[in-house]
Amino acid sequence: MTLLDPKEYHPEKERKKRIRMISAIVLVLVVALLVWWNRFWPEKRVADKFFSSLQQQDFETAYGVYYADPGWKRHLQNHAQYPFNEFRQDWGPGGEWGTVKSFQIYGASNCPGGGSGVVIDLIVNERAQHAQLYVDKTDKTISSPPCDLEFR
Repeated sequence: MTLLDPKEYHPEKERKKRIRMISAIVLVLVVALLVWWNRFWPEKRVADKFFSSLQQQDFETAYGVYYADPGWKRHLQNHAQYPFNEFRQDWGPGGEWGTVKSFQIYGASNCPGGGSGVVIDLIVNERAQHAQLYVDKTDKTISSPPCDLEFR
């Protein structure tokens, strides 16, 4: 065999090689789609935990989720800007959403122009008006959204 002689063609070997390449490409695309589809999963989980606590009327746990601080009682001075009594007033039975009987996460998105968090849109007590929370990506604290988004 010389340098210019062609390789021997094996159709079965080429077919298997092509199937492996196509399978690898499809697998990469499926994984990329799953990662993109679940890109807000950690923030949605925080919102779910927060509203589950409100639904059970466990306001102390909900407050800990709000500040991403389960041991918030040991250092109340860190949360002086929004004390527990105000939180309970805002999110309790007399608050804007009343007693939370049901909730459903409707959507999640980033604010236009970036930001360090995700806006989570929720349907609370099957009301037409949706609740929106802003969950910071870095420390998973909750606050009011800095932007106004409309989910469809």
